[in-house]
Amino acid sequence: MEAHRAVIFDLGGVVMGSPLEAIAGYERELGIPAGFVNRLVAASGPGGAWSRLERGELALEGFYAAFDRECAAAGHAISARTLMERIGAVATPRPSMLAAIRRIRARGLATAALTNNWVGDGAREPSDWLGDHFDVVVESSAVGLRKPDPRIYALVLERLRVAAAEAVFLDDIGGNLKPARALGMATIKVMDPARALAELAGLLGFPLGEA
Repeated sequence: MEAHRAVIFDLGGVVMGSPLEAIAGYERELGIPAGFVNRLVAASGPGGAWSRLERGELALEGFYAAFDRECAAAGHAISARTLMERIGAVATPRPSMLAAIRRIRARGLATAALTNNWVGDGAREPSDWLGDHFDVVVESSAVGLRKPDPRIYALVLERLRVAAAEAVFLDDIGGNLKPARALGMATIKVMDPARALAELAGLLGFPLGEA
C-alpha cells in the first residue's frame, strides 16, 4: 500500500459551512419537499442551470432566471437569488479544518481544494486562507468541469503530481466520492467534521486535533 502524499478537500460542507444545510433550511422555510433542490439539480443533468453555472458557462444573473424556471416547471417556486444568498451566508471556514490542514502540510503532505463553485460566489477571489492552506486549487467554474466528472479528479491529481492511491479525498456528497474511489483514492464522507478528521487522522497516522 502506498503512503499518502496528498489530501484533497471539498470546500463547501467540508472546509466551510454546508450549502446542503442552507438549502434544506430554505426548503423548510418555503414549505417545499425536503431534497427538492438537490433532486432537481441531479435530474436536470449536465445541461441544467446549476451544472452550467458550476462549469462557468452561465453567470449568476442568468442562472437566477433559468433556475427559477426549472424549479417552477418541477412544481415548486423558489427564488434562486435568495437561495444563493443563504448558501453564501454559511460559506465561512471551519477553524478545526484549517488547523488540520496546517498540521497536514507541516508533516510534508500536499493539500488541494477541489470545489464545484461559480463566478461571483467569492471563491475565485484572492483569499489569504485559501492561499495559506492549499498547494493546488481546482475550481469547476475555472476549468469547465465539475464533480462528479472523473476528469476533474484526474486534473487535481495531475496538478498535485501524485497517484490516486497516494491521495485522500474528503467530500460531503457521496456521489462526488464514487469517481475518486474508482480511481483508487481513499475517500471520507464528511457528515460531522470532527468524525471526519478523526477518520483522516487514522488514515494518515498522525493526530489532527488540538494539541
